[in-house]
Amino acid sequence: MDIGFIGLGNMGFPMARRLIEAGHQLVVFDTRKEAVDKLVARGARPAASPKDVADQAETVMASLPSLQASVAVATGENGVIEGKKVKRFVDLSTVGSQMAARIHGLLAKRNIVQIDSPVSGGVAGAEKGTLAVMVSGPRAEFEIIKAALDVIGKVFFIGEKPGSAQTMKLANNFLSATAIVATSEAVVMGVKAGLDPAVMIDVINAGSGMNTASRDKFPRSVLPRSFDFGFATGLMVKDVRLCLEEMKQLGLSMEVADAVGRLWETVIKDEGAESDFTAAIKPIEKKAGVIVGGKK
Repeated sequence: MDIGFIGLGNMGFPMARRLIEAGHQLVVFDTRKEAVDKLVARGARPAASPKDVADQAETVMASLPSLQASVAVATGENGVIEGKKVKRFVDLSTVGSQMAARIHGLLAKRNIVQIDSPVSGGVAGAEKGTLAVMVSGPRAEFEIIKAALDVIGKVFFIGEKPGSAQTMKLANNFLSATAIVATSEAVVMGVKAGLDPAVMIDVINAGSGMNTASRDKFPRSVLPRSFDFGFATGLMVKDVRLCLEEMKQLGLSMEVADAVGRLWETVIKDEGAESDFTAAIKPIEKKAGVIVGGKK
């Protein structure tokens, strides 16, 4: 099918590339010309703006780093909302349920359907087409795009209510954010007491404490101290903040979430928004006076 794709960053580029490889015709836009050029070399058509994309494709997908970028691309000047051909806007970004509902309402005035479709699984999942793809929107519209979404991962239809898929994504990322800082504290405790962190991770992964951080992030990026898993601290903090906001709006008790939120605010203050989120262990190490992993 003809698909417009906006946002060719760490996640967007491999998703767009997989769509091209699967035989879909893509028209693409990004503020970085080099990213566009790489996909044009693979058969995509370049566009000059989000509006230009929406002038050429009925289905427009977007993978964007912030709430501000999503609302601007969808509804701003020269945005998707001004396109002549677009019928549906598929937002692969994480913007939270409130922003999703806002974009839904604005696009509906132009008879454009908003489909929330945030993804989870990181850059590796985007490269391999193994992302968890969460979708909310009209069922009939979902069926139109499902085959394309199948190319980028395992698709889950969450419901028709605007923002439902965003709530699902925030719940997922809250658990991911919790896993990395909780595992960091556990391993730092062990190292402070004289344990080998590599042995600790092996034991945790063979026992009941195994989680995505101990299984994937520690062996690949923390113990080697490469801190290159491929997801920015700024993006994780954005998701944690959105989750806390949603929990507050729902009137929930948030003892664990509040503690996790405080930890991530320390990480972004100490390590910066551009750091890899596996660097979350560094402020914990600093307070303990130990270093986890690295060459012996």
